Amino acid sequence: MPRFTINPFYYRFMTKTKKIGVILANLGTPAQPTPSAISRYLWEFLSDPRVVDLPSWKWLPLLKTVILPLRSKRIAKNYQAIWTEQGSPLLAITKQQQKALQAYFDAQDMDIQVEIAMTYGNPSMQSAVDKLLENQLEKIIVLPLYPQYSSTTTGALFDAFARALKNTRNIVPFEFIHSYHLDENYINALVESIKVRLKPDEFLLFSYHGIPLRYENMGDYYRQHCKETTIAVADKLGLTENQWNMSFQSHFGREEWLQPYTDKFLESASMQGIQKVAVVCPNFSADCLETIEEIDEENRANFLNHGGQSYQYIPSLNAEPAHIAMMGNLILQRI
Repeated sequence: MPRFTINPFYYRFMTKTKKIGVILANLGTPAQPTPSAISRYLWEFLSDPRVVDLPSWKWLPLLKTVILPLRSKRIAKNYQAIWTEQGSPLLAITKQQQKALQAYFDAQDMDIQVEIAMTYGNPSMQSAVDKLLENQLEKIIVLPLYPQYSSTTTGALFDAFARALKNTRNIVPFEFIHSYHLDENYINALVESIKVRLKPDEFLLFSYHGIPLRYENMGDYYRQHCKETTIAVADKLGLTENQWNMSFQSHFGREEWLQPYTDKFLESASMQGIQKVAVVCPNFSADCLETIEEIDEENRANFLNHGGQSYQYIPSLNAEPAHIAMMGNLILQRI
């Protein structure tokens, strides 16, 4: 009896590639730039023990009765100033990233479905998982859009993913990408983005979102990841040690956070002979309130009002092609 063989040319059309689900995940955003919507979002965010680990009996009443009423009204104006027709910049850009990454896989004829999820607010992690589980997937890959690991961000996102699977009897295989702070494509994307914008006489400040110093003392190695990213980028840019520095922004409350603080550094920069500065925020995968309002507006004024001559904010990688290709490569490595 003749042996049956398959022409390799037709093999790829007769066999399906793995059906993979991808979740692009970020922190979250209020649904509207109103005090009530912001209050709901901040409650979900700041009541998470991964973010604030104070005893709940002490922290939650303070959060509900004092912090949220004051903070929600104050930052509503900030959100209103940056809000777009597509919603918050973070959500709008994340949707652009999803669309671009889906096109990246579709162009390669790969059976990969990309969804987005937020740790807090909508679209929720539960909705993303439910959409993926409607299909017969072989694997789910979760890509937290945090290059540098921290328990306050990546850890909280993992908790949300685990909760979304809590009532699922048949948990499909999954892979959770821990970090990618030294990924070659990520470093190169940052370098190229900075290189086309940085002027020869500008001092480069790498500003990262801060965390309480106490969390580092408890084992969170976020600062080390930030330092390694910064050195890798500075080296590829050919910068000397007196041409750059690393700082931490967005500190909150009375507790000591990672230092130097971005705002304090910029206040004193001119006294150190730094007259022209460019600021980049490598741990933000998409521009948001903390980059647009805090870095590009507040800290610009802060620097210029304290003797600085010029200030440039270098945007996040957002949906730049190199950033999308980097994400795609991270996923393809795990298929």
